[in-house]
Parts: sequence; C-alpha cells; structure tokens
Amino acid sequence: RGFPKSLCTSINEVICHGIPDDTVLRDGDIINIDITAFIDGVHGDTDATFLCGAVDEESRLLVERTREAMMRGIRAVKPGRAINVIGRVIESYAKRFGYGVVRDFTGHGIGTTFHSGLVIPHYDDPNATTMIEPGMTFTIEPMLTLGTHEYDIWKDQWTVVTKDRKRTAQFEHTILVTDDGHEILTLP
Repeated sequence: RGFPKSLCTSINEVICHGIPDDTVLRDGDIINIDITAFIDGVHGDTDATFLCGAVDEESRLLVERTREAMMRGIRAVKPGRAINVIGRVIESYAKRFGYGVVRDFTGHGIGTTFHSGLVIPHYDDPNATTMIEPGMTFTIEPMLTLGTHEYDIWKDQWTVVTKDRKRTAQFEHTILVTDDGHEILTLP
C-alpha cells in the first residue's frame, strides 16, 4: 500500500505508522516498533513498545498497562464468543486508569492476505458481533493514550499522532483461534 519503509517506528505521541528516519531517541522516550513477517505465503504481525532509558512513571505505567490490556484481550478469545468481547475487556481495563482507547485503528484478520476484512475493535463496539470460530487468525493490537483517542495525520499521509500530543503505547500479537481457545503465533 505504499508504506515507504520495512517497519513502523512510532515515538512518544505517534499512535501508529511512524516512518523511520534519522530521529535520535532520547533518554525518557518510548518507541513502538511494528513489523510484519511474510513466510511461505502467510503474514504475521507483531509490535511492542520499548522504554528508552529513564522513563517517567506515567509513561512506564502506560506501556506496562497497554501490554496487559493486550494480554487480557487475548485471554478473552474463545470460540463461540462475539468479537466485541475483546474490545470490551480492553476498554474496561484501560478506563480504570483514565486512558484513551484508539478507535479508528484496529486489529484485523490476517493470513495469506495482510488484511482479510475481519475487524477487531479494541473498544466495546456493540456492532462487532461476528462470532469467534476455530481457524480464525487475527491481530489484537490495542493503542492506549494518556489523553484523547482523537488524532491528526501528518502530511506524509501515514504518521498518526494524538491530537493532544500526549503519549501513546501499543502492543500486538497475531492469534490463531483453536478448538478450545487460542494460540499466540508471534511469541518471541
């Protein structure tokens, strides 16, 4: 789709799709690295947010809690449940801390195509009623913010930043739904 680099690097207030450049990371920054593998005709998608040096407590907790929100969403995956259970669990957890939950960038179906059409909201969307079935493969990738979930897009048409320029974190795994639950396909 024309993204100019091989991975996304989203620093501090960049929600997603940050384009790597010559920016020097500084002590206290946070950075999300999002990368996709394509092996034997199948895609896998994963990302994580990393702390750079001595990060303030508010940012450290945001990163830690965003990872936990992703894991809670993953643990909610079971055949016979509606997709919206994932977002309900994530948003409920995030709200405990007053975090914004990004709505317009979601998890997605993935496999032989990168985006299969299946949408995985990370907020409680009552319209996300597709039932989870064994064999489905999709990503869970919540993006939580210290402020608003609203955003701006830079002139490069890719880089998405929080409207209030407050920090944001993201974690992602690719999940395969099994007969009795799920398997995380992108564990290190």
